[in-house]
Amino acid sequence: MPIQANMSADGQVLTIKVSGRFDFGAHQDFREAYERGGLSPERYVVDLHDTDYIDSSALGMLLLLRDHAGGDMADIQITHCNADVRKVLSISNFEQLFTIE
Repeated sequence: MPIQANMSADGQVLTIKVSGRFDFGAHQDFREAYERGGLSPERYVVDLHDTDYIDSSALGMLLLLRDHAGGDMADIQITHCNADVRKVLSISNFEQLFTIE
């Protein structure tokens, strides 16, 4: 499955792992990962370790997650990006909106 979501035992952190291509084809699964069951974690982690491609629709999905998580008050980390994915995030100035590690 290209999108996997895991809530921490204490319910504070939702980690969403994206594998393969992060594009429009992942839209529904990505949205369901953070909207399911009325989850309300304090922090979100988007793990892109196994992501080999990201496009503009994925950037839009990350912005929708940010809105869902509280906009400017959202605590979202994007982790484990490869060089190509990091370049897309950098060109898009996503460092201004997310913590990228």
